[in-house]
Amino acid sequence: MHGRQRRMPKSLLEQLPEIVAQGRKEAEKILEGLEGRFRVSLQTREVVLPARASATTDWVQHQARQEQHAGSGAAWTNRLVYGDNLLAMAALLAGDAHSPSLRGKVDLIYIDPPFDSKADYRTKVALPGLELEQRPTVIEQFAYSDTWSDGTASYLAMITPRLILMRELLADTGSIYVHLDWHVGHYVKLVMDEVFGKDNFVNEICWWYKRWSAAASTFQRMHDTIYFYRKSDKYKFNQLFQPLAASTAAVHGNTRRVNLPDDSGRLVTVRTEEPSRGVQMHDVWEVPFVVAHSQEQVGYGTQKPIELVARILEASSDPGDLVADFFGGSGSFAAAAEGRRVAKDGNKSVYSTAAARRWITTDLGKPACMIMRKRLIDQDAQPFLYQAIGDYQLEAAKATLGRDFRMGDLSQIVLSLYGAMPLPAEVNPQRNLGQIAGFEFGGRRGSKTLVLADSPNKLTGMATLKKAIAQRDNLLGGWDRVVVLGWNFEPSIGETITALNDSRLEVLVIPPDLMDRLKKKGGIDKLRGQVRFSSLQYLTIHPVVRQASPSPAGADGAGEETLTVQLKNYVLLSPEAINLDDANRTRLQQIANAQPLALIEYWAVDPDYDGKVFRSVWQDYRGNTASDGDALHVVTAAVVTTPAKAGPRKVCVRVVDVFGFEAEVVATVGAAAP
Repeated sequence: MHGRQRRMPKSLLEQLPEIVAQGRKEAEKILEGLEGRFRVSLQTREVVLPARASATTDWVQHQARQEQHAGSGAAWTNRLVYGDNLLAMAALLAGDAHSPSLRGKVDLIYIDPPFDSKADYRTKVALPGLELEQRPTVIEQFAYSDTWSDGTASYLAMITPRLILMRELLADTGSIYVHLDWHVGHYVKLVMDEVFGKDNFVNEICWWYKRWSAAASTFQRMHDTIYFYRKSDKYKFNQLFQPLAASTAAVHGNTRRVNLPDDSGRLVTVRTEEPSRGVQMHDVWEVPFVVAHSQEQVGYGTQKPIELVARILEASSDPGDLVADFFGGSGSFAAAAEGRRVAKDGNKSVYSTAAARRWITTDLGKPACMIMRKRLIDQDAQPFLYQAIGDYQLEAAKATLGRDFRMGDLSQIVLSLYGAMPLPAEVNPQRNLGQIAGFEFGGRRGSKTLVLADSPNKLTGMATLKKAIAQRDNLLGGWDRVVVLGWNFEPSIGETITALNDSRLEVLVIPPDLMDRLKKKGGIDKLRGQVRFSSLQYLTIHPVVRQASPSPAGADGAGEETLTVQLKNYVLLSPEAINLDDANRTRLQQIANAQPLALIEYWAVDPDYDGKVFRSVWQDYRGNTASDGDALHVVTAAVVTTPAKAGPRKVCVRVVDVFGFEAEVVATVGAAAP
């Protein structure tokens, strides 16, 4: 053969050792950083108290008493976490001041990761007279494109470090179940052999279901595979049984032979009836698929049946154990772990067969997290935390700019993408101030605009805005206007802007996916001109009505009172920030103008907001037809009954719209009317 021989690309089997080695390095880097000063943490966005009885308002005090009696061990609260599960697991391994590290503390992990590169992850959003098809958020798209950029090889690169961190979280007596199908299952099993050890493989479970489809040239695909591995040979396992087949029971009966003495003292053999536990459960599980008309159906494409995950919970954990699902999806695992009502069947309630476990579930998708939150509330779950990754943008910046980047570097990038030139270093020590000259403002050309890029590890609020206004009025002889660019905002930012009533102040949102986009585009120059800085969304409510309740006083003599909260208006985040085509964006804007409250997916009330953690004791959401029979609207008024309190109350109302954006308003209400 003449010339150089063309080299064949490496096969997936040849790449596998390198993929696993790289995954180990990534996981080790995370584990080494757990003790660092800037370790990843979880922020509690909401304490959800699904039971709407007034007694739930005492839950916070009850938790405080539990923690006091427990000494160093804090009382447990179940967790629903929004964000990248790699970062969520890093935070759980690191622990924080309020929650100790969970390294070696999780008894069971079940995951159902995506396993089809061609799956459609678009979300349908039904609004009055309109159904939108929203593509995944840009953050979700980048995560998805990373997962499948090089096909199965990049999928394995995604799953490997995550499996390693899961092993670190598992107790020595713990087990992991990984749910896959024919797309990538056999490759993932090889990775699991490496991570958990080939000798720790316990079972390959076949979930068989009937889901008829036209298959012209193949046998019908009617099963998934679940790989069951243990952490060590001390693993916990509760043998499950399945009923005897009718034909077997008819032939053999449920009897046994025993020897009993008769009157003469001789032993005689007799047959006695006894209940049969059936036969030991085998590794092929016939469990019905969750079909469209199922009582369990929550409108999530890859939803798994409660019966399936309940078997796993029963087999490999005990009541009270800590269990986790890091690809939460529809929330079936958390719903089953509750051990409470999971679905309605006419006038009856369907309960999980597994007794309650403590649980953690995470998902990167906002729609999935909203479905899980609504599902858990609907089944009257125990109180749980809704958490998010703290300082997500910082983590993204570290990944893009390197671990040694300085905050000023990030501010410079933001200012440049907004089109601002940095101010001189002597008046700009933090490198977060820029200027735009020649801007037309108020009918004058050549006006000067000051731009402030706030830090991602701060909440932009009143203090930042007042400082920006002062700098506008005094720095370098003054400016015509100031624009504040923020990553994260105080919940009451809408009220703050209204109260300042300053026409020469503008507050804009830095796209939360900016660092991901920068990494994908390969540099700031390629991204310039493509970044939209959006206006804030905000919520307004009518004045809260507070009244003393005629009900008799409780044991402490405090009595009760009611708060009537009514939504007034909701202004959507700039529609340009939502991943829609132009036609749908125009139609969305029309609905936003005509029926702004129709955009609200979920809202909740905290009658005693402490300014730090939002504790919802009342919730409503679209689809909760028990409230008003209207699946496309939330109710617009809430009547919250709560223990009476002397003096003013601080009431917080939070909404989440159909696209996952949040807004809230805080109102201070005077003494209750008699």
